[in-house]
Amino acid sequence: MMNRCGLLTPEKKTVPLKSIDVELEVRDHVSTVVSTLNYENKEDKPLEAVFVFPLPGDAAVCHFSAKIGQTEIVAEVKEKQQAREEYDDALSSGQQAFLLEESDQSPDIFSLSVGSLPPGESASIRLEYVTELAVQADDGLRFCLPAVLNPRYQPQGSEASSVQVTSVPASLVPYSLSFFARVSSPRPVTKVESSCSLDPLQYLNTEQTQAMVRLAAGHKFDRDVELLIYYKDAHQPTAVVEAGQTSAKPGTLMGDQVVMVSLYPEFPQAVMSTVASCGEFVFLLDRSGSMGCSSNNSKQQETRIGNARDTLLLLLKSLPMGCYFNIYSFGSTYESIFPKSVEYSETTMEEALKTVDTMDANLGGTEILRPLKHIYSQSCIPNQPRQLFVFTDGEVGNTKEVLDLVKKNSFSHRCFSFGIGEGASSALINGLAKEGGGHAQFITGTDRMQTKVMQSLRFALQPAVENISVTWDLPKGVSVTLLSPPITTIFQGQRSLVYAQLTGQCSKAAEGRVTVKYSLAGHLSQNQLRFSLKPAEDTGLTIHRLGARTLIRFMEMEEREHQGQQDGGVKEKVVELSVQSGVSSSFTAFIAVNKSDGKVIQGPLVRRDVPVAMMMKGLHIPFAGPSGPFLLGSSRKCRSRRMPMPCGASVNMASFHLISSDAHLAKQPSRDPLLQLVSLQKASGCWLLDPGLAAALGKTSEEVENTKPASVQQEVWATVLALIWLHGFKTDAKDEWELLAMKAVSWLHAQNAPYVTECVEAGNALLGCKMQKDTLGL
Repeated sequence: MMNRCGLLTPEKKTVPLKSIDVELEVRDHVSTVVSTLNYENKEDKPLEAVFVFPLPGDAAVCHFSAKIGQTEIVAEVKEKQQAREEYDDALSSGQQAFLLEESDQSPDIFSLSVGSLPPGESASIRLEYVTELAVQADDGLRFCLPAVLNPRYQPQGSEASSVQVTSVPASLVPYSLSFFARVSSPRPVTKVESSCSLDPLQYLNTEQTQAMVRLAAGHKFDRDVELLIYYKDAHQPTAVVEAGQTSAKPGTLMGDQVVMVSLYPEFPQAVMSTVASCGEFVFLLDRSGSMGCSSNNSKQQETRIGNARDTLLLLLKSLPMGCYFNIYSFGSTYESIFPKSVEYSETTMEEALKTVDTMDANLGGTEILRPLKHIYSQSCIPNQPRQLFVFTDGEVGNTKEVLDLVKKNSFSHRCFSFGIGEGASSALINGLAKEGGGHAQFITGTDRMQTKVMQSLRFALQPAVENISVTWDLPKGVSVTLLSPPITTIFQGQRSLVYAQLTGQCSKAAEGRVTVKYSLAGHLSQNQLRFSLKPAEDTGLTIHRLGARTLIRFMEMEEREHQGQQDGGVKEKVVELSVQSGVSSSFTAFIAVNKSDGKVIQGPLVRRDVPVAMMMKGLHIPFAGPSGPFLLGSSRKCRSRRMPMPCGASVNMASFHLISSDAHLAKQPSRDPLLQLVSLQKASGCWLLDPGLAAALGKTSEEVENTKPASVQQEVWATVLALIWLHGFKTDAKDEWELLAMKAVSWLHAQNAPYVTECVEAGNALLGCKMQKDTLGL
């Protein structure tokens, strides 16, 4: 029996990838990531190593190179089919070649092919990309290094050709990861948090505007590497001007200056104090098998689907009277609670909650396109703006097709998306919100789904911003070309990013001004920002590349919209811009061929698929389809030396089912006291005085009934008690119950109830609190 040395897969095949080293440079809210992948061939035959892996969906990949010994080969961006042919030709002639390409179906999946690695030789692959950091509800900036790539469900009948991905359980990933981050900002860095173990944060100057942090050794690949970075006074409008590339022609994107403007609109308080009392709220819940997985790395009893049920309870209790709603759920098929959206009432709310309580992760794969098409086919209700909430773990193979559909229907709704668990597709979750004019949230590790979802409901209940316009005031001789698509959505306190190309010359002391005007609940508002046209130092070409990426993504979607109607003009422009800027696109790829030493590598190539981590999801596997495991979209053709893997070749299927096939049957913990109280609230906002309420408050029925002030209605007394309990014992979860408490206060005001002061005093005495009437909103 032959002994193998080096890194091995569970099937005892060698893995040529030894380690991945990642360096992150964060400047304010923009990051540059440099990943170095170290390969070594310890076999006695030349290898072709193929690694399919995730990247952030909005990443602008801008550098790819390979170092073999002392020789460094820098890749060029070329039209994708041309790059593939050059790669194949190089391997056929015995040359070393390297190919990096984006999946045709999802922009957050890349395939890296290292061709003709001779026996005993090492190679280091350097991959660089830039990306924006997303603003979180608590003002943190989120960076995510995807380390988990779960199988993506390819719908039956999908016309997209596919490439297979090799996955192993996270605990069996055979290579190591090191991660180092350096953060700098004009404002002090207050803290850096992560769901992964970090070494202590180190400040690099006394002003604490520069800091560094490392991932603790021994990362287990059971989660993405997520950093939450907090700055002092984060919500400050800024503009960064970047000088053009000296070697590029003036008048081109790379030759001119580019500006990135960050706006944080502040709405008038009078408008923000009002909450919409209308709307059609459509909730679309993923019930695929993987939603039965644990939602928390440390608490195996909590499942994603269980958390989703609890979240739907809070959502349904928080909806305003007079609105309409419906709940859809999907897997390989889809179903809805009502044939079409119904008016929100006690009857419809209770019917919906009974159905939600029975929902489980038992609908198979993740086929989201069909329910979305059905929802969009339903006529909108007059004067009830449609708000779509999508809950999914994001394991979708046809991402671009889904996003095209959402964009096509963006005029009729706003879409709020929630990525649940490790490995959720950032391209899908961010794309749904971006194309649907809503807001995206990711729920990982110990995050509470309820908190983030209720934050998005508050956004949905904000008055819609209309008639948005952006105007520029620039010195004479300077013109502006927008690189970003028009702004269609503005939310209170949330960042809006605008990229623009500035053509022409002016003095370095010159200033520009950008103004955003919009209509909000009948009020005309505007936000203005003055900025210096002097280029920033040390930004390299980061802003140019992000601007190019923004324009490329916009044109790619435009090309898909008009496929077959145009004569290839948009695709040609994308390829031209991608090559010019050095930023990857779905129509281009990075290709490098080692022609330096002239050596011809002898012998047939042996393919080795480098595995990527996936979470344990036995429930998902049966829906892989008859031809093999889950597929990732790519139009890359399988060549004769690239044999398809048999179904299950990349994973130990038996261990999958033994470990996780009954994850959704695990005993659920007893209901949270907050959810117990919330479940008793009526659609109108009030509570009834009954034994259930007494139990939720931790009292007996006699204690609650005997302390009620005389002449006070039972519902008024019960509702005041519930409000006192929420404010007195659940202030840490206020984000979750604030909207339903506002509904309760509105109900009390509508009753013109007397003796409210006496109720508050008696309630404080009963519950041991010291709440003031105005604290409760009364």
